[in-house]
Amino acid sequence: MSGRSLYLECETGISGDMTVAALLDLGADRQVLEKVLAGIPADGFSIKVSRVKKAGLDLCDFDVILDSEHENHDHDMNYLYGSDHHHDSDNHYEHGHGHEHHQEHDHEHEHEHEHEYHHEHEHEHHHEHEHHHSHASRGLPEIIDILDRTPMTDGARKLAKKIFDIIADAESKAHGVPRDEVHFHEVGAIDSIVDITAVAVCLDNLGYPDSLGCVVRELCEGTGSIRCQHGMLPVPVPAVANIVTDSGLKLHITDMKGELVTPTGAAIAAAIRTTDRLPVSFRIERVGLGAGKRAYERPSFLRSMIIEEDEPAYITDEVVALETNVDDSTGEAMGFTLDRLMKAGARDAFFQPVYMKKNRPAYLLTVICDEEKQGEMEDIIFRETTTIGIRSRRMKRHILPREIITVMTELGEAKVKEVRGRDFCRRVPEYESVVELAGRSGRPFGEVYEIVRAAGN
Repeated sequence: MSGRSLYLECETGISGDMTVAALLDLGADRQVLEKVLAGIPADGFSIKVSRVKKAGLDLCDFDVILDSEHENHDHDMNYLYGSDHHHDSDNHYEHGHGHEHHQEHDHEHEHEHEHEYHHEHEHEHHHEHEHHHSHASRGLPEIIDILDRTPMTDGARKLAKKIFDIIADAESKAHGVPRDEVHFHEVGAIDSIVDITAVAVCLDNLGYPDSLGCVVRELCEGTGSIRCQHGMLPVPVPAVANIVTDSGLKLHITDMKGELVTPTGAAIAAAIRTTDRLPVSFRIERVGLGAGKRAYERPSFLRSMIIEEDEPAYITDEVVALETNVDDSTGEAMGFTLDRLMKAGARDAFFQPVYMKKNRPAYLLTVICDEEKQGEMEDIIFRETTTIGIRSRRMKRHILPREIITVMTELGEAKVKEVRGRDFCRRVPEYESVVELAGRSGRPFGEVYEIVRAAGN
């Protein structure tokens, strides 16, 4: 990874509303977002963006507030986990609305969002609650139609559709039906559509993917079961498990009870991740903290960062190491083999005396080469030695930047290799150049070497 990246630290899970809040706190333009969300062709919701406290930290909270007809109990902990669920009061939100916790779960049966708009649209949530109303479900074509009629950039619309495509594939696999026939209950609800649209708009506003990569090291999930529209499901729920499997995301199961990763959260991570590796060292430009809504044993929030990789002191590449034991070749034959290998483009080649079985004296031949040179190197080894087998392995190599420069000495021009580190630079005389000057001047090699070295420094 190089340049600037968004780093999503999912230590206590990830959901749609947590991601929106973290991105807003990171610097995504709130006015741009509100203008897009106001244009969603659906009713029954408003949004609220506010600040809340968790574990003494000041966090951004994004809430999609549903009217009574569309309420889905996404953050009703007793409904989700049973009346015996206990939570630490420090995890509660200081909000004025009914559900005081919004965790980092954007599950196919839960959504956390905060906004302030009002629309009247059917909202199907992560669980068909025992309320006086039942929530309709949407299919993927209906959701795509809503996204197509929402005023946003092409980049944001493309990303929102990608996230829903990932969820559709996961649900299709879970329920054994074609993706276009999947009926979204929780994720088809308007609050989930708002969450995913908001995430796409915020990411687009921050410069993803044109000028910003995304690091997601792993998703941390809880244990137990959770209630959704289809009944009680094990954590991670099937959709999350399918998304993790299909995308190659790394999943870490913690000992915390509850659902930390929602299908929406998992789909967002799968859609935007460009790498799972942090750079060795980096600078942090900005930090954003997005609050979760559900109350668990530990405070739930998603931390996001804009990071920039430090200029490395070395260059990293990959080479192939070839090895073989040769017990019946002469030293002259081995020397000739080395010459051929180096002239053919080996990075390095050497042999050393070893003792093999029955104490037979032999040579261990080692060749370092680029991968595209491996076949040619092996052909030379088989042709010029008596070996009948070669071992190989790929190796990562860290090398300092270097270049060949010309310096002027009292004996004439000479070439030196300039090697640069983070805080140093050294110059080393090139062997062939020293040999040429020594031959031309008639002076000893060591004396010429020191003359060239002094001139280079």
